Amino acid sequence: MASIKDVAAEAGVSVATVSRVLNDHPSVSEDARTRVLAAVEALGYRPNAVARSLRTDQTRTLGLVISDVMNPYFTELARSVEEEARALGYSVIIGNADERPDLQDHHVRTLLDRRIDGLLVSPTDGGSPLMLDAARAGTPMVFVDRWIPGVDVPVVRSDGRDAVRDLVAHLHALGHRRLAIIAGPAATTTGRERVEAFREALQAYGLELPDAYIGQGDFQAESGRRVTEGFLDLPEPPEVVFAADNLMALGALDAVRARGLRVPEDIALAAFDDIPWFVHTDPPITAVAQPTGELGRAAVRALVDRIEGRPPQSVTLPARLVVRRSCGENPASPEPSASPEPAPAQNRSQS
Repeated sequence: MASIKDVAAEAGVSVATVSRVLNDHPSVSEDARTRVLAAVEALGYRPNAVARSLRTDQTRTLGLVISDVMNPYFTELARSVEEEARALGYSVIIGNADERPDLQDHHVRTLLDRRIDGLLVSPTDGGSPLMLDAARAGTPMVFVDRWIPGVDVPVVRSDGRDAVRDLVAHLHALGHRRLAIIAGPAATTTGRERVEAFREALQAYGLELPDAYIGQGDFQAESGRRVTEGFLDLPEPPEVVFAADNLMALGALDAVRARGLRVPEDIALAAFDDIPWFVHTDPPITAVAQPTGELGRAAVRALVDRIEGRPPQSVTLPARLVVRRSCGENPASPEPSASPEPAPAQNRSQS
């Protein structure tokens, strides 16, 4: 299927000129208009929401497509996005992808049709043609939490590698050697990155991550339950289960309790993505905490910079380990805060 970039190349004009022709902008010369329309006809290009979203008027409205509104991490992210946008004079329309690429694209298409000024997306995967077309067409866009490698869009995310390394060091100091992970979807950058960080941290202590200790989840509680049941059925179950997100950790906790087992006496549990609920579980869950509120605020600022003609920057913020009592820690030790203050943003230009 031809893209707006293909039409621009065929006509020998810029993508912006193609957009102006498709939107009947009066500033385009008749010669350019003729060449663009001829290219549209020759390539069979169909103007879509991406093309119509390129405009000069503003609606002071941003679109936010999040991966799963039921995930407390994304709920907090959406709240911080809405608050920062409101402070900057923008409204936000939210779409819930429910970890489904087709639903993600539906929301992106709908938001572009509504003539939003810019788009914040946490991609469910890296293969959406609509997302790629939107980025190539110059739609003001920022990826938040997750991203699509190779797409020239600013990314606002946290870096959890140091925190995962701290977690493994903590587990090793407690005497744990058989560590397993419930991984997120391999189609997502966060799913892949957290497994890689966990494997690298284990290698630093001379520990292996056998295939039997890698369970494929989908960032949903049911997958955490299913994978943990598989771990418990192994001839040599792991001593620790590390869930790569909070919902899978809650599913893992359900699976352990359903077997009549105890955390951490029978098996330890840790999670990526700290949530307020974790301080209320029994025992409170040790977790990697992301600076979620600051991520949402930084994403809005980057998008507004893009909309208002300022050069946007990608932002990477560090995650941190929050130690509680789900891995065999000393219950007499003081419990760290569940909501640590985020470190200052570390800006970097998008390469």
